[in-house]
Amino acid sequence: MSSLLKVDNEIKTKVDAFRERITAEAEDLVANFFPKKLLELDHFLKDPSINITELKEIHSEINLTVPDPILLSNLHDGLEAQNAKKRKLEDGSGEDMVTGTKVFVMPGGMMKSNGNLVDLIEKVKPEIRTLIEKCNTVKMWVQLLIPRIEDGNNFGVSIQEETVAELRTVEGEAASYLDQISRYYITRAKLVSKIAKYPHVEDYRRTVTEIDEKEYISLKIIVSELRNQYVTLHDMILKNIEKIKRPRSSNTDALY
Repeated sequence: MSSLLKVDNEIKTKVDAFRERITAEAEDLVANFFPKKLLELDHFLKDPSINITELKEIHSEINLTVPDPILLSNLHDGLEAQNAKKRKLEDGSGEDMVTGTKVFVMPGGMMKSNGNLVDLIEKVKPEIRTLIEKCNTVKMWVQLLIPRIEDGNNFGVSIQEETVAELRTVEGEAASYLDQISRYYITRAKLVSKIAKYPHVEDYRRTVTEIDEKEYISLKIIVSELRNQYVTLHDMILKNIEKIKRPRSSNTDALY
């Protein structure tokens, strides 16, 4: 290969050093980090903070009072209001009549997030990030072990490709967990804004508690999935380590 493509010796030395570092790091991840992390997450799943049976304990109070109802001064005013509303509906602009309550500032200052869920999310997010980063390192290691393309004797190469595909899938699933957390905050913020604008509608308040409960259950499922992914990757790579490291009987040092 060196006769067909001239590579600077200094750059080649640095690239080789990078490959050796990735190899050492990835092998340590598979042999030591993955099993330790799966045991750590399994212990986390037994933590009381993630095993609350009465979901009411994670509810967060929404400090937005319902304003006093507007009383009509007399029956005539009520009839005039009804006639005005009827005229609006006939004109096709009935939606403009439902304006809700104008909100200039929250009565108690900033509306806080659900503290229980925020604390739990801050514990789970680093675990998601760790899985993504470690999978990326192991994926790079396996890709560097893939030999150059040749006819025949590709069974070991297919195992390497299956391993890379599994690592890529785990990366994608872990990234989707981060998206799920972001969607929770956005959805909850919109609902709280609705409560501020329509404080007399109880369904908005109930929906916020439902969203909180759903997110709590989802976070426990995420932790369980993270543990399972470590188990799956550790088991898959160990069972096929010989073919992953030596896909062919010869030319194992050649790359794409």
